[in-house]
Amino acid sequence: MVKKKMKVQTRQNQIVTILRECERATVDQLSDQLGISRETVRRDLTELEKQGKIQKFHGGATLPRMFGESGFQHRMRQNVEAKVKISKAAVDLFHDGETLFVDTGSTTVFFAEQLVSRTDMNVITNSMDVAGAMADSNNHALLLGGTYRHDNRQTIGATAAQQIKTYRTQHVVLTLGTLTEFGAADFDQDEAEIAKAMIEQAAEVTVLIDKSKLRSNAPFVICPLENITRVVCDFKPEGALEAALIAAKTKVISV
Repeated sequence: MVKKKMKVQTRQNQIVTILRECERATVDQLSDQLGISRETVRRDLTELEKQGKIQKFHGGATLPRMFGESGFQHRMRQNVEAKVKISKAAVDLFHDGETLFVDTGSTTVFFAEQLVSRTDMNVITNSMDVAGAMADSNNHALLLGGTYRHDNRQTIGATAAQQIKTYRTQHVVLTLGTLTEFGAADFDQDEAEIAKAMIEQAAEVTVLIDKSKLRSNAPFVICPLENITRVVCDFKPEGALEAALIAAKTKVISV
């Protein structure tokens, strides 16, 4: 029974990923791409529409049209192929039964959707989307309390940071505003504080980042490169960043 749920969840995540890449697809296209029956596709689309993740039209589906689309929703549709590759590579770094902090970010949502293939993972997160992605799988999600920010469906603030201090995990998985030779940083002070709190309570730090995050500097420091165990990315670091990562003994996994 559990395996069936995991398969359904993984399949439905794949449908959402396809729609993020191309915005709309027919039942026939989804059936061919996923190698499943049209009836299975229709059932999955019905369930995904109930969850608010897609919007059906006659013969297919599209992403839901939202008025006042937030920046986070927009980022979920950017660099989808790279984020999926990064997420798939990152999942292989973790083992069944481990406990992870996972922060809020578009790439960490993709990561959580891949993580459902694991068993008995314990995910502590401030992201409703990360927690939701783990639903109906043989894993466990704990959603941190705190001040709720609706634009990216996350909890922040002193309450969330204080709760983080009550846990100790093997890993933390983070997304960033940017990564430079000076370290990790973010454009949002509240999110940077959550990331710092998670790093303090985790044995190893894994950063998921695509090459778009190399274009600018972010003002709120998270940590130096020496605090990062590994970086999973879609580029090969060069120049000052490459030298700094080598000096910091940070492992780089390029996909």
